[in-house]
This record gives sequence, structure tokens and C-alpha cells, in this order.
Amino acid sequence: MTLIETAIALTLGHVLADFTMQSDRMVQNKRDPLVLLAHVAIVAAVSWAALGFAPRPVPILVIALSHYAIDWIKLRHGGPGFTAFAADQAAHLAMIGLAATLSPDAWSAGLWGLALPGAAEWHVPLPAAMTLAAGLVAAVWAGGYAVQALMHGLKYPLDPAEDESLPRGGQLIGRLERLMIFMLVLAGQAGAIGFLIAAKSVLRFNELARDRELRIGEYVIIGTLASFAWGIGIAFATVALLARLAGT
Repeated sequence: MTLIETAIALTLGHVLADFTMQSDRMVQNKRDPLVLLAHVAIVAAVSWAALGFAPRPVPILVIALSHYAIDWIKLRHGGPGFTAFAADQAAHLAMIGLAATLSPDAWSAGLWGLALPGAAEWHVPLPAAMTLAAGLVAAVWAGGYAVQALMHGLKYPLDPAEDESLPRGGQLIGRLERLMIFMLVLAGQAGAIGFLIAAKSVLRFNELARDRELRIGEYVIIGTLASFAWGIGIAFATVALLARLAGT
């Protein structure tokens, strides 16, 4: 099972580097080759750390070179929409699969996979913990980028003087709702998501009732449904992978 453990570690490194360690300034200036190289260096370093600093250069080289190439292509031929976002992430995941296939023993060769004296109690469940961490980041942080990409081109004009919302309030609400969905699914209480949807609908009702333009209401509904769909999908994918690791 070392191949799947290697893939999990590399996936964790990817989502951490791409969605929590990449600043807005870095994203805006990534066309600068030095900025792109810095981002790729972070991806490679975090991926290597996730593998327990395994003395296996092949997977790290594959991840680093492919990440540079994929991001370079996206910068020049991609776009801000969801199709470009999905294609970009699918390409990165495909390269993670290739790296794990070329060096399936990278996990067992690293510190986290070694059966060190006194480590038996923690190193066995570590892949499951990494799966949870990767799923959490993918649901909460990556979900924000996915929804933003999906909503590109649907933004309605709003006079800044009339915007009474909190700075980054929508972003925080989205992260919290996807976090709650993730926790509910992992706790086996997926049915409670319906109550979460109902609660948010009630909170939004008065706001939408004041809006004169139907497109504002549609914008909110699309964003909410997209956020919920992403959170539910990632949560169930995480549960399935955890079941695979447990052999059930």
C-alpha cells in the first residue's frame, strides 16, 4: 500500500503549498519567472517534508518540473474560469499519480514511514491523518478558489459606497460552511447538512427580499449551492479514501 501512501503525502504537500502557502501577492505576480520558481520551490519543499524527507529524488523532480510547466501553461493559455481551474488541478493530480507510480516506495523510505523504535503507535495512522488534513484543506481553502472561479463572469455591479458587508465576510462564511459540511460528513451526520442549508436560507431571506434585482439573488444562490456541492464532494471523497486505507 506504499503507493497510495506516497500519493497521499504528495497530495497533502500540493494542497498546502497551492492553497495555504501561496499569498495573493504571489498569485498576482506569478508571471515573473522568479516568483513562479519560488512557488515551485515551496511546493517541492513541502512535498518532500510530507514524504518524511525520503531519499528519493524522482517524485520531487516530477512534482517540481510538472508544477512549473502546468502553471506556466495556465498563466499563458488558461483563464480565470472554473474550466481552467479544474484542468489545472486535474493536471497536478495526474502528475502526483505519476510520481507515486514511478517511486511507490518513497513513503516507506521516508522518516514517517520507517518503523522507528517507539514509533509504532504513531506512524501507522499517519496516512489517515494526512488524508484528513488534505481533505480539510481541499474542502475549506481550495473550495474558495473553486467557487470564485465558477462565479467569474457572474459578478453583479455594486457601488462600493452601498456595500455594507464585512471585508472578506463572504470568504469567511464560505470557509466556515464548508468546514461544517466536512465535519458533518466525517461524523456520519450528512443528513444534518439539510438543516445547515435551511439556516443559511433563512439568514439570506431578508437580504434577498431587499434586493430589487433578481440577478443578485441568483448570484447568491449559485454561490451557495456551488460551495455546498464542493464541500460535500470533497468530504465524501475523503471518507472513501479513509475507508480504502482501513481496508474496509
